[in-house]
Amino acid sequence: MKRLILWDVDGTLLRTGGAGRHALEVAVKSVVPGLEEVPHVRMSGLTDQRILTLIMEEAGVTDIGTLLPRAMEVAEVEIASSLDWIKRDGTCLPGVITLLERLDATDGVRQTLLTGNLIRNAAMKMRAFDLERFIDFEVGAYGSDHIDRHELVPVALRRVKELRGETYDGDEVWVIGDTEHDLACARAGNVRCMLVGTSWDGEAPVTDLGADSYFEDLTDTERVLSVLLGA
Repeated sequence: MKRLILWDVDGTLLRTGGAGRHALEVAVKSVVPGLEEVPHVRMSGLTDQRILTLIMEEAGVTDIGTLLPRAMEVAEVEIASSLDWIKRDGTCLPGVITLLERLDATDGVRQTLLTGNLIRNAAMKMRAFDLERFIDFEVGAYGSDHIDRHELVPVALRRVKELRGETYDGDEVWVIGDTEHDLACARAGNVRCMLVGTSWDGEAPVTDLGADSYFEDLTDTERVLSVLLGA
């Protein structure tokens, strides 16, 4: 038995108490001269690159390609400075730590991230709740890698092969997330998907989207493990 578990971050493992949105909005305001009000966009399930681009499009910015790299840098600085905020107002979602611990203790299981977060932002959010100890960050796929989340499963599969010498069939890989975008990403990469009903940004319910598995949350450790490990 071997499994590659690709975890989404926001809304699946944790919530940042608004710090994540704030960092991206501050980043746009910092790089767009004269921008007084940052447009509000739906962020859940999108890569940080896509979110920054959408905000700038809504603001009427025309030179997005020039400004995007700098906005990404500012967003990383903002999250790094928001660690106390995340610890204070954010939360690790129910059942997460127990499940991560059990998977970490299971031979043949490798856990990493598949998230729209920029890699440094993902690491900082995980660090806020001491979750980084379970995650092989090097083989993950991030919003830093591509603006389109659909492209991220191949990134993770390539990295785990190059860096760990491991290959996985599609039925040995699980994307675990909380939005339709996680499911679409898994389908694009021909791997399995487990959705949880813990979305944080007002997304529509994901119960009937056709994921391989659905749980309201991750508190039923034994049932979740049974699905992921095929027991």
